Amino acid sequence: MSILTVKNLSHGFGDRAIFNNVSFRLLKGEHIGLIGANGEGKSTFMNIITGKLEPDDGQVEWSKNVRVGYLDQHTTLHKGMTIRDALKNAFKYLFDMEAEMNAICEKMAEATPEELDQLMEDMGDIQDILTNNDFYIIDAKVEEIARGLGLDDIGIDNDVQDLSGGQRTKVLLAKLLLEKPDILLLDEPTNYLDEQHIEWLKRYLQEYENAFILISHDIPFLNSVINLIYHMENQELNRYVGDYDSYIQVYEAKKQQLESAYRKQQQEIEELKDFVARNKARVATRNMAMSRQKKLDKMDVIELAREKPKPEFNFREARTSGKLVFKTDNLVIGYDEPLSRPLELQMERGQKIALVGANGLGKTTLLKSILGEIKGISGSVELGDYLHIGYFQQEIRDANYNTCIEEVWKDFPSLSQYEVRAALAKCGLTTKHIESKVVVLSGGEQAKVRLCKLINRETNILILDEPTNHLDVEAKDELKRALKAYKGSILLICHEPEFYQDIVTDVWNCENWTTKIV
Repeated sequence: MSILTVKNLSHGFGDRAIFNNVSFRLLKGEHIGLIGANGEGKSTFMNIITGKLEPDDGQVEWSKNVRVGYLDQHTTLHKGMTIRDALKNAFKYLFDMEAEMNAICEKMAEATPEELDQLMEDMGDIQDILTNNDFYIIDAKVEEIARGLGLDDIGIDNDVQDLSGGQRTKVLLAKLLLEKPDILLLDEPTNYLDEQHIEWLKRYLQEYENAFILISHDIPFLNSVINLIYHMENQELNRYVGDYDSYIQVYEAKKQQLESAYRKQQQEIEELKDFVARNKARVATRNMAMSRQKKLDKMDVIELAREKPKPEFNFREARTSGKLVFKTDNLVIGYDEPLSRPLELQMERGQKIALVGANGLGKTTLLKSILGEIKGISGSVELGDYLHIGYFQQEIRDANYNTCIEEVWKDFPSLSQYEVRAALAKCGLTTKHIESKVVVLSGGEQAKVRLCKLINRETNILILDEPTNHLDVEAKDELKRALKAYKGSILLICHEPEFYQDIVTDVWNCENWTTKIV
């Protein structure tokens, strides 16, 4: 039986169509990977099936009494709420029932004997639900899942506003798992997660008995947890049985068959048109020409999908920096409390370094301390000579209402509009994306706009804070190629060994100098 049925779904933004007559079914126990390039509509699809967005046309039908849990990459947590509060929100429906039970108790004092019997029955039903759903051991369950995702190391009574991107993702994921929904919808859950907890989530999903839909550009992770692929491309949604590797084999074979059939048909069309043109005027051959024209008119013409622009990232390089890139002297990083012991770090020209380790250890804080954006608790940072720094931040939280053209133009006012458009197109963005406001783009498209600004600035050191988050497979592969080719120095935070291992000369594990327990 189908848990979710989507029929003839069509949707778009302005004149940009996202889906055209798409249908989809989710069956019990299916572990689905929802894949596609940035901007093809994966998150939009999730928002439509969860009712956050109304489709232009079509139907979305869930089977009755299904509890759906959705991990949204754009969910926010509000200041003043602790991690414990956020996790306990998973049980809001049980706390509401407890309040209802307390209200019943108050009514009992003034109830008639008949009313009292009904109230007692209602109270018994609620009591059973609370007991069966472990209401009286909620604190123990909260602490157990917090330990599994490493939230107890942060302190679950800390304010959610002070958390890093990875820590916020862990809180949202922990809350979702505590809710124990019948269906999990996960939108890029591995973004901002460290390797240890990606592994934990992988094991959880491998053992998960219910159905889930997973959006991810992390191919090894996808391959390890899914048994079906739905590929979103050119306003269509196509189903493939098996993991991502199986899908690639079938997809490429289908693509080659279609291209072969297209070439064959185009040749036939040319021959028919040529025959008609040469013979329609002659009486003796006019009937044959008309017959071929009818064949042409009835022909179901094969159309190849327009090739999407492939991203090209070629970093512009400034003059060579001095031998020393930076050196720290007894640097202790942190905000109110130290995140590290005193650090004696040194980076020299030509080094490409990956900063790794669990979330919350201060990797981003270290980058900002080196850049001078925040002051260390003690100690100092010395920067080398002739540095031209390019910095890619982990995330931009503020909504950006500039168009993509305006966003790049404000940083490069000397470029013509044609040059700005060409620069954005080289990063894999279409004309419709380029003319859109940044705020309506997908996470991956926004990352491409930021990369466009970075590659067009002359640099000799790149400081990159999780640049692969949200990027589709093609963009990630191209970024990897560009970073390998880059002759300057690189300081990179990344949780994907498959990405950074072929790029870097050194790996610095922040767990070796943290003051936190890991």
